[in-house]
Amino acid sequence: MILNKRFLVLLMAVLMVLTLAGCQPSDEPEPAPEEDTAEVSEPEDSEEVSEGYDGEPLQIYAAYGGLDEIAQKFEEETGIPVEMLSMSSGEVLSRMRAEEGRALGDVWFGGGIDSFMVAAEEGLLHPYQSPEAEAIEDRFKDPEGYWTGVSIVLVTYVVNQPLAEDLDVPIPMTWEELTDPMYEGEISMPNPGISGTAYTAIASMLQILGEEDGWAYLDALDANIPYYAERGSEPPQQASLGEVLVGISPDGVNSQREGYPVEVVYPEDGTPWWHSPVAIIEGTDNLEAAQKFVDWTLTEEGQAFLAEVSPRPSTRPNVPLPDDIPSLEELNLVDYDFAWAAEERDRIVDEWTERFGN
Repeated sequence: MILNKRFLVLLMAVLMVLTLAGCQPSDEPEPAPEEDTAEVSEPEDSEEVSEGYDGEPLQIYAAYGGLDEIAQKFEEETGIPVEMLSMSSGEVLSRMRAEEGRALGDVWFGGGIDSFMVAAEEGLLHPYQSPEAEAIEDRFKDPEGYWTGVSIVLVTYVVNQPLAEDLDVPIPMTWEELTDPMYEGEISMPNPGISGTAYTAIASMLQILGEEDGWAYLDALDANIPYYAERGSEPPQQASLGEVLVGISPDGVNSQREGYPVEVVYPEDGTPWWHSPVAIIEGTDNLEAAQKFVDWTLTEEGQAFLAEVSPRPSTRPNVPLPDDIPSLEELNLVDYDFAWAAEERDRIVDEWTERFGN
């Protein structure tokens, strides 16, 4: 339906131009056709893109919190309507592969950095150097402009405090403690083939412990997980409602803000993390609006708003940190090899599926 609507809009525009051309002569020469190049796209004039926008809504594949608020705020400030499709990282990557050459989405917003790196390698992303990206450290952005980090995602777990009291068990503070048999059946984790959160967690264990000990750890953890969730949002919801004791999640603070009696644990033996990016999808026919969205997410004002509706540290310096988020300096962050995690993603997911697939 999206392609048909865009085609009709284009057809009407062409007919109007032909009608006007037949009514009055023009001394202006015809413009030369645009060259098809592989160069990084330059930012368009923001005023021209936003003022009087009458194009199709921007289609965004998103793995981020606060999507309704983000869509509303962006449209209020730019006049560009947005349709957010909430999807996990693995789902977005699979969909983009299926749509290659006929993209239905315009922007990919949020998700596992390893999936973005794989997508860039496969030619699924359109390079764009946003002028706002100049304020962001090089380690948080692709040097060729295929993606730019928006926020820092911390892999935590949410623990239901009343349930811990009912079960008469302590709140686990480390990844190692999660393998204790006292937590059997009480841990929820997403499928790492679908969820960027889960993939970062298991790849971190393999990097910290080494492959042999890492897989042995995941075997022990699996003994306490009744089944693997299909969406990254499920574990914190289950823990918040007391369906399980522990839910592995990147956005546990949202559960606290909603009033659930949960504790958010930043594992003392290593908190996995990644920078959650934004990127333009190769083949979009709404490039100018897509660039505008990328720019907006990287501005100081945009990042401050994002940090409020989806509480995470920002990649841009000097953006205030929400009061309920610890500073990165307070945490024992995993020394994570992003390139290795991207290169080995298919192999690791395949082995995990063979061992633990539901």
